[in-house]
Amino acid sequence: MQRDRLSRTTMQRATGCELPGYDLAQATPGIVHLGVGAFHRAHQAVYIDDCLAAGETGWGIVGASLRSPDTRDALAPQDGLYTLAVQDASGDRLRIIGSLRELLVAPEDPALLVARMADPATRIVTLTVTEKAYLRNAAGDLDLSHPDVARDVETLSSPRTVHGFIVAALAERRRAGTPPFTVLCCDNLPSNGETVRRLVLQFAEAADRDLAGHIEQEVAFPSTMVDRIVPATTDEDRARISSAIGFEDAWPVKCEPFMQWVVEDHFTLGRPGWERAGVTMVSDVRPFEEMKLRLLNGAHSGLSYLGLLCGRESVSEAFTDPAIRGFVDRLWAEAIPTLPKGAGLDPQAYIAALSDRFSNPALVHRTAQIANDGSQKLPQRILATARARLSDGGSADHLMLAVAAWIACCEARGKALPAGHFTDPLDKELEAVFTGRPSSADTVRQVFERAGFDAILGDARQKLAHTAALHLETIRRNGAGAAIEAAAQERASA
Repeated sequence: MQRDRLSRTTMQRATGCELPGYDLAQATPGIVHLGVGAFHRAHQAVYIDDCLAAGETGWGIVGASLRSPDTRDALAPQDGLYTLAVQDASGDRLRIIGSLRELLVAPEDPALLVARMADPATRIVTLTVTEKAYLRNAAGDLDLSHPDVARDVETLSSPRTVHGFIVAALAERRRAGTPPFTVLCCDNLPSNGETVRRLVLQFAEAADRDLAGHIEQEVAFPSTMVDRIVPATTDEDRARISSAIGFEDAWPVKCEPFMQWVVEDHFTLGRPGWERAGVTMVSDVRPFEEMKLRLLNGAHSGLSYLGLLCGRESVSEAFTDPAIRGFVDRLWAEAIPTLPKGAGLDPQAYIAALSDRFSNPALVHRTAQIANDGSQKLPQRILATARARLSDGGSADHLMLAVAAWIACCEARGKALPAGHFTDPLDKELEAVFTGRPSSADTVRQVFERAGFDAILGDARQKLAHTAALHLETIRRNGAGAAIEAAAQERASA
């Protein structure tokens, strides 16, 4: 059945859903968001929607895609509106989100995006562009040799990179006498505000040293910690949600009930009253960030790779497998002692909540989705924890099993796993390693070198690489289940 499209004119006739609690015509942009994907639409855009409903109408969002026009093409005919489906065992709780007031595609008109960022009404620029879009080298610095970075450094007239857009807009604001916006990273990077600040300054130093000094002195880069599980939307989701509201929604998003945002309270041109919407405003995000990276993200990566190797397609399916659940519990036991002390954290309560979240059968969060970009994610999710664990005199067997499972999954694509089942920025280099059919020890050595893991592990690299190689050999010979059992037995005998 052909339905009318969700839009400002049809929205009031939607059924079974909560509507925006404000007049869309009164909501004006105050934020430009780079990377307007599903996570942003199920997280930051929801908090902003709450602020708009509370009367803070100057904080609407201009969302910009840095690559694909897909989000714009889906949502522009809907006036930026989309359905949020909060899922648990009882079903879907539906809500129309209206905080996206304009949608841009950066490659189509880079100057327009720079103009929106340079507009005095824009007070905050937020980012969810994923780890790989920051274009870092193995040492974690900006890869100035990357063709897009080199091009943007040469000329800021038509940027391609996130660094280029930020610096070009800040340069334009400086020329116009407009105070700089705050740059608010919402990606899963360690100390993400500090990290993005360093990368932007490295870019600016290469492009315009005088401008770099201005940015260093005047621009705020608060750190944040974000948390909500947002699986990819399927055609079945679109059909089900469109049927429920009575209108066609080309791109709804689905998520779990849990939502968390911890933000360092340092803004130069003001901010929404996020605390009234449930955001935790703090002076130091790092303890919260480390707990999330090491307990949630680390477990997610480990269970996704082992889940793929064991034929488990979703997080809930993997987590309710007794062997994988035992692995996750033991990984948490290794990670918890590495968390900051005296920071007010409650890791036991946190993993209890994680257990409920991972078990949610309504949320089909695919293990293949989580498996993407492992070479970029594992350093902060797993390797930093393993190094800290070893320096404290503990073992990191289960942490390094997660790393071995990643390598085994990459190697299995096109064989036990479908080709292209997930992707990684190092796919070409990894393929070159696997083509040579090296031993497990040599495979780990080459992968660690190419991924820059040795620099992260430091003096612990030999011992941790040896542990990963033993796990990889067990997976290759006897399968992932045997590797999980062997790690458990090693833990029991320790």
